[in-house]
Amino acid sequence: MTTTTDGTAPEDSAAHPRFAEALRELGLADLHARIRRFPDATRTAAEAAAAIGCELSQICKSLIFAADGVPVLVLMDGASRVDVELVRKELGAEKVTRARADVVRETTGYAIGGVPPFGHRTRTRVLADRSLLGHDIVWAAAGTPYTVFPMEPRTLIAHAGATLVDVRELAS
Repeated sequence: MTTTTDGTAPEDSAAHPRFAEALRELGLADLHARIRRFPDATRTAAEAAAAIGCELSQICKSLIFAADGVPVLVLMDGASRVDVELVRKELGAEKVTRARADVVRETTGYAIGGVPPFGHRTRTRVLADRSLLGHDIVWAAAGTPYTVFPMEPRTLIAHAGATLVDVRELAS
């Protein structure tokens, strides 16, 4: 594979086809030029931050949970963990758990480690932790474990159709 001077692959191979279509549908086709593809996976927030050269908290994780068996997407900064009890209270659910890998793929159309904040196969409820607003730009997966894109947090939250909440686990 050929790479550009910053170590990323050419843009024609960057976005997952479903995500590329979502960008077109949302009027964000110009974002294609800003998607970065890395030769090594950026499945975790730490891998993505290291590859991009940004702070861990500038990574926007897209995490699928099951609230009383119904999938819900939680957008969280890469340096933080989701407090499942706060998610449960926010949703008024009896039980919230991490979704199984097959549920993540079935719900979103993407594998864990590459789930973007929008452009999913099915419509789900979306919660975005307020911690994302602490940066001018955050980076999120572009549909594969090798691709990421930058976006202003409020714009990302709006395109995801997310409700802004406080569901970050506090340090004990």
